Amino acid sequence: MTIRVLIADDQQLVRTGFQMILDAQPDMEVVAAVADGAEAVSEARRLRPDVCLLDIRMPKLDGLEVTRALAGPGVENPMRVVIVTTFDLDEYVYGALRAGATGFLLKDSGPTLLLEAVRAAAGGEALVSPSVTVRLLRHLSRPERGAPAPDEPLTERELDVVRLVARGRTNQEVAAELFVSLSTVKTHLGSIQAKLGVRNRVEIAAWAWESGVVR
Repeated sequence: MTIRVLIADDQQLVRTGFQMILDAQPDMEVVAAVADGAEAVSEARRLRPDVCLLDIRMPKLDGLEVTRALAGPGVENPMRVVIVTTFDLDEYVYGALRAGATGFLLKDSGPTLLLEAVRAAAGGEALVSPSVTVRLLRHLSRPERGAPAPDEPLTERELDVVRLVARGRTNQEVAAELFVSLSTVKTHLGSIQAKLGVRNRVEIAAWAWESGVVR
């Protein structure tokens, strides 16, 4: 199945470069490439792409505002958003993920990671640039932050899954490390999301670091 992608970046060179990389893949198609946040929201709602690649700093609406509009809390049928930016400041990363983004990459991450992030987002997974991960986790593990305990406690096996997800493991890697099937991992993730009231593995990871389950 072809992954339909929208690109939003105010730099023509970046839009063209990303489009060339993505359109060269047999399983991807760029359906729109826009230069500002307002157009990104309009075109995304009109075209319903599988993945939206958004820059942080754009005219009219920035990437965080666009992310909240397309994937934020309360949005019906949220879209999958990957932030791609030159800025790796903690507040951008944390803000993007809390706004509903499923991935965060730096523009110098390279085409391989870009393609991995698009495919991960399309498949319901999340990918955060390795160079960003340490900063993100340090931010999430600040002692003044906190996360409420779920009404229904997680089981020990669910906590094992949470710890691995919080360290960036894929479903396949979680299955291998815990010696369980991939379907079992997905079942655990579904249960964890329901208990924590979160929407994706990024928010699971955020809860793990904020609550002290992982340090």
